[in-house]
Formats: sequence, structure tokens, C-alpha cells
Amino acid sequence: MRAALTLPDDPLPLRIAVVIPCYRVTDHILPLLARIGPLVTQIFVVDDACPEHSGQRVQAQCADPRVQVLFHERNLGVGGAVMTGYRAALAGGCDVMVKLDGDGQMDPALIPEFVAPLLAGEADYTKGNRFFDPEGIARMPRVRLLGNTLLSFLTKFASGYWNIFDPTNGYTAIHADVARRLRFEKISPRYFFESDLLFRLNTLRAVVQDVPMASVYGDEVSNLRISRVLFEFLGKNLRNAGKRLFYNYYLRDMSVASLELPLGLLLFGFGCIETLRVWIESIGSVSAKPAGTIMLAGLPLLMGLQLLLAFIGFDMNSVPQKPLNPRRNTRLLSKLQALNRVEGVEHG
Repeated sequence: MRAALTLPDDPLPLRIAVVIPCYRVTDHILPLLARIGPLVTQIFVVDDACPEHSGQRVQAQCADPRVQVLFHERNLGVGGAVMTGYRAALAGGCDVMVKLDGDGQMDPALIPEFVAPLLAGEADYTKGNRFFDPEGIARMPRVRLLGNTLLSFLTKFASGYWNIFDPTNGYTAIHADVARRLRFEKISPRYFFESDLLFRLNTLRAVVQDVPMASVYGDEVSNLRISRVLFEFLGKNLRNAGKRLFYNYYLRDMSVASLELPLGLLLFGFGCIETLRVWIESIGSVSAKPAGTIMLAGLPLLMGLQLLLAFIGFDMNSVPQKPLNPRRNTRLLSKLQALNRVEGVEHG
């Protein structure tokens, strides 16, 4: 395996590992590997019981000494493949782990932009966001655009990261010290992996940062079917939301928001039921309802809504802001910038 990249007279190596789960990406994986620059020191290709034998093709045709192919005897899903790569990268002593999909939609040239916030002590986890560029949004298939928009709002509430978007984006980077705190066996192993990982990171109070990016949509075929996972994602996000709210507002700490949520739900629910009852009774009635009856239905509804909005505002302001690893690693950050300049010259 290729040694960690160093600069002259610098004893501190920078180890960046790339993890690539492979399933039905035989036509795309080799061109993707060829585009990964010298900034990366380790590449773990995880063949997730691929019926096209992607891993064997990489072994036979890829001469890059950085590449190591890992095989699953049975399909574990994209999350299971990524966690296999994470374990191997951590065992190899990496500083940062970057995850790329094997279908070629993610540009490896963006790796420094994903890694820099981690080494600068600004974030613990970075992820791509394809919604920054309006032109990029216009190129996105309509089904993916709608699905990602709906999932983004749902995942914001479930994970507590109201400051991010595009939660199912698979272009990510995580600091090794943060990854070691995660319990991989608890993370959803399949398509819910990215959303579930955000929830797990919030329980650690890790800082997550979006990185603007564009995706290239070619002839690749997505294995994700919105109709198949819609209700699964909905149920799991609601479950994670319940866990997060309990952990953050009742188990670990209590605040005014701990009272706003249950009171808001109680009053809003009572107001909705009472409003519905009054409306049903008024159907076909020739006499107007007394003002007190209408107020009894409307006032709890408005008060409950106000309390719920106040809670959401409090929750949005509670997004983790202090990284778990706030120490700015100036030496590694300088190394990243220098190596990136060298790589840019080589590619130019």
C-alpha cells in the first residue's frame, strides 16, 4: 500500500482514506479510481456481493498500489459496505475518511474541500449539497429533486441539523476521531445510512457542514427506488426524531423547550378536535354558535401552534456549533493546501 504523503522535512504524514462501496458499478468504478489524485493515500473498494463482480475487475485491471479491495460474502447494503471501509481505514491509521459512490457522479477533485473544514477544526463531518447551484438543480432528474426535497425537511427534524440540506448525498468526509466514537453496529446498513448517521452524529453533538457540489448524471442506474423506501424512510425518521427529542430535552437536559413541546402538542391537539367538533355540529344548524364555544376551540389551537413554533425555533438554534475536535491542526491543514497545489499543477 502506498505510504502516506509527506512534504520535505515534515515528519507528520497526512493520511486521507477514500471508501467506495461497489454494487452494480462495473462500468464506472475504474474511471473513478483513475481520477483520484495523489492527495489520497488509501482507497478501500468494498465489493458488496456485487453480481457484476466489481471488486474482481478492480483487482484485475487497477494497478494503483493505494487500492485495496474488500469483499462481502453477502450483500449488506451501502451503509454496511461503508462501515466495512471505515473499519479498515481506522485500522490503517487514517486522519480523515472520505466516502465516494462508485457510479462516477462525485468529482474526486472536490476532496480537499471536504477535508479542509475537518483539519481546520470547523467541523467533524462534511457532506455534499447539490442544491446550492440553481443550474445544477435544473439538471437533476425531477424524481430525485422531489424525493431529496421531501427527505431533506424530514431529516432536518429527525436529526436536529436544521442547517443542512440534501441529507441522502453520499459524498461525505468524517474525522477519524469522531468516527471512532460511533457505534457502527447501531447504524442502519442500507439506504437509510446517511440519514441515520446524521442522527447518530447529533447524539454526539458533532458539527456537520455542507459542501456545495454538482453531480453528473449519465447512464448510471440508481439502485434506490423512491416508492420502495418512502414509508421506510418516513417511519425511521419519525423514530429517530422521537429518540433525539427524548435524549436532548428530557434525558440529558431540560429547558423551557421541554415544556413547550408537550404543552404545545396537547393544546394544539385539543384545539383541532374541538374545532372539528364545533364545525360538525354547525353543519345544518340554523343558529350561530356562541362566541365562547368558538373561542374554546380556537384559543387552544392558536396557543398550541405558538408553543410548537417556539419549540421549533429553540430547536433550530440548538444545532451543534462546537466541534468535538476543535483543535485546528495547522500542520496537517498546511500540508493539505500544499499537496492540493502540487496536485493542481500536475493535473494542469
